[in-house]
Amino acid sequence: MMILLLCAVLFGVPFVRASLVSLPSLNDTCILPLFSNNWQPSPDARTLWVIISSCGLTLFACTWTAVPPDIPRLGEGVVVVTVRRLLLMFVAYFAPELMAAWAAWQLICARQVAKDFNDVIGAQRAQPNGDCEAAPQSSQAVVLPRAILNSNESSSAGWTETHGFFAGMGGFLLYVDGKPWATLTPDELLRFVCEGSVEMPVITKADIEDRSKGDVLSRCITILQLGWFFIQIIARYAQHLHTTLLELDTLAVVLLTIDTYGLLWWRKPKDVQRPHIVHWNSNFPPPRECLANDKRRTPMLLSVLFNRKVRRSHTSARNMTTFLAGGGSGVLFAVMHTLGWNFVFPSHAERVLWRMSFVGKAGLSLTMWSLWYLDTRPSEYKGLSGKALYFLSVHLMKIIGVLGVIYILARLAIITLIMLSLRSLPQGVYDTIAWTKYIPHVGT
Repeated sequence: MMILLLCAVLFGVPFVRASLVSLPSLNDTCILPLFSNNWQPSPDARTLWVIISSCGLTLFACTWTAVPPDIPRLGEGVVVVTVRRLLLMFVAYFAPELMAAWAAWQLICARQVAKDFNDVIGAQRAQPNGDCEAAPQSSQAVVLPRAILNSNESSSAGWTETHGFFAGMGGFLLYVDGKPWATLTPDELLRFVCEGSVEMPVITKADIEDRSKGDVLSRCITILQLGWFFIQIIARYAQHLHTTLLELDTLAVVLLTIDTYGLLWWRKPKDVQRPHIVHWNSNFPPPRECLANDKRRTPMLLSVLFNRKVRRSHTSARNMTTFLAGGGSGVLFAVMHTLGWNFVFPSHAERVLWRMSFVGKAGLSLTMWSLWYLDTRPSEYKGLSGKALYFLSVHLMKIIGVLGVIYILARLAIITLIMLSLRSLPQGVYDTIAWTKYIPHVGT
């Protein structure tokens, strides 16, 4: 999607020239230079096509390759899965801090799920009669079936973060009377296991990784590709070479992607297409039909993108981590655009709008995530007056929505200015990096 957009901009750049000059060819780097009409690029200079294609491929790696989607739900076709993947790709570029916050949330949830299942397994082993006196707080059951003891390799190895990610991304599909029923959330699976209505799933970490389309090598290659782009931008600044706004925006996305994919989502399975089947015990009445399909408490955007039921947590550590990931990433994303503070714009108005957009975006991002954290922690209201408390409790989500609209406008302004800047670039943008300066050699 981003590559097609950048290609469209590339072919549209010549048509916005103010002067009636002949149109340049595709590889012509002299597109409305700001300084001299007699300037000619050197034979080893890069072209506008090279700049756009490099950024496009890097953005593709950030938004498609480095974003592991959830497992398709029951009955979803190729069109629905593809559209959701494209929407994820768009959000990963448009609001990468949202992906960072969601990845932090998933990581904490995966660790909690693994801990809950391991606590249940450990409690069962500690009871010689096979009963479980203690269960995780997230579970409503008090008895654990003996089937857990018979789950051999899965139980003996325990649940890992990979198991937690797999369960959270829709990795367990419930079958009732030999027919698919619903995708189970981790809480539902744990409750059914404790009640004895389903047996403990027998699946190892190696089994889950075998279903994943991304191994350690492919992940490392993706990180290296993104890191190489980062090194090139740093080298250009070290040699005082001009950089385009498109490259700065891509660099900001790259940094957040490395943090998200390289740290938070490192153990999350990638592109798993089939869930693990668990069978309902025929001695129990069938469960209610909705189960994991109930999305009434899920925000619309998360429901569409990730296709999973999301319940708010009142765990302080989880909410604080999500707040820091989202707010911190939003500020970092905006701060990276300050590298273009003194960029040579065709007009003064564009420069002012550029500065206002990313400064306002940083403030909006931090404010929205702060309000979100306040909404998930009602106890934090205790220091407010009664009227302020009532106003926040009633209108908080509306305020976040209004700020979100302003945030979208600011991001659209940044993208528009990036595309418009391609019509008039400084001459130094096309100069290539002299890598020989960093290679030890003996002078003559």
